[in-house]
Amino acid sequence: MFNPLEHKGIPLESQIRNWRELNVEPIDPEAVDPYTRCRIITMNGIEVEAINFQHQFARNCPDQEVRRQLAYVRYLESQQQRVVNWLLPGAASVLETTLGYEQVAVDLTAWVARHEPDPYLKQGYEFGVLEDFDHLYRYANLYEMVERRKADKIVQGLTEVMPGRPTVVEHRHPFDEVRTPYDRNTVDPRSKLHALTILSAEQQVMFYYMNVGPQYMEPIARQLYQEISLIEQEHVTHYESLLDPGENWWERLLTHEYNECWLYYSFMQQESDPRIRAVWELHLQMELAHLQQAAELLRRHDGREPEEIVGNAGLPEPLTFEPNKEYLRHLLATQVDLNKIGEGYVREAHERFESMQQQLHDGQKPPSEQVIDMHRERFGDEYRIETEGPHPVESLRARGGSHA
Repeated sequence: MFNPLEHKGIPLESQIRNWRELNVEPIDPEAVDPYTRCRIITMNGIEVEAINFQHQFARNCPDQEVRRQLAYVRYLESQQQRVVNWLLPGAASVLETTLGYEQVAVDLTAWVARHEPDPYLKQGYEFGVLEDFDHLYRYANLYEMVERRKADKIVQGLTEVMPGRPTVVEHRHPFDEVRTPYDRNTVDPRSKLHALTILSAEQQVMFYYMNVGPQYMEPIARQLYQEISLIEQEHVTHYESLLDPGENWWERLLTHEYNECWLYYSFMQQESDPRIRAVWELHLQMELAHLQQAAELLRRHDGREPEEIVGNAGLPEPLTFEPNKEYLRHLLATQVDLNKIGEGYVREAHERFESMQQQLHDGQKPPSEQVIDMHRERFGDEYRIETEGPHPVESLRARGGSHA
């Protein structure tokens, strides 16, 4: 297996790109492979997290030389983020990009859940993916109402569109979003990468929705983005609490760089667009040098070898964007009614949950319910893509029919 610690990559001093190199051609929204879009959205979130993390590190680091090194690599990461995010086309609407974000949230989280070795962490991903699955369904109905276009244009049958855990019941007391963290000394190194990847992706969804939501004129669109952006904030709390708070800055830096190597390597293996694959290949070579710098900082300031943090077996199995329909249907059939209490999961409502529901909803239907009602009123049914048959949960099957 490829071991990024054994490769030097492009020297740091050779990585700054000029304007011509930064001015990348965006993907064609009418012809792009949906999973190419997903890979772009994912790596944008990963790069944004890398930048934000290094800013926080710099604010908590008294060593001026380290701060200078962080500033330099952070600039390189910023150029990478601009290249990746600028691959998304201006011709795509905010809602079309949103549908791409939710396809990422569904199929990325489902893949991680399927491959997570720790049962508690696995349960955390399985719980979260059913909520993003529902968001995709709500936004798909909004998309048809606002733009008169169908979500299958974006997901192209790779991801089903139907209710998950209804968004209305996703609003829980913040206390119940905090999970039990993994133990950095005993956890499988894969689990560290999984947690950081999903946290980064969900964080980017939160940032995106909380900024683009006010751009809409339609009241229901503004309200739906407001509601789901609050859920995404809950998800960030959920996933960030899985990380061991005992990890120090040096090992976190190493894990961030190692994770970027894993993801660029993974996406390089499966990318169907040669032009985009070249971006992943270039960025991997850059990240290898970032990793070497992080490893040296770890040795110098923490007295440990990088293998003590990420293991010595090389990168884990490449992360793959692929359909997860059967797996998601199984989760719907067995876990859609799960709730949280404390750091665990239950199947019944409880006082703290019901109190939060009452305070927030105050006897009114939230936007996530209103959008489906409005779609039914306008089109006579709701928008779904159910390629594998009726919804596995009878109570969530379409009332009065649906169309794709």
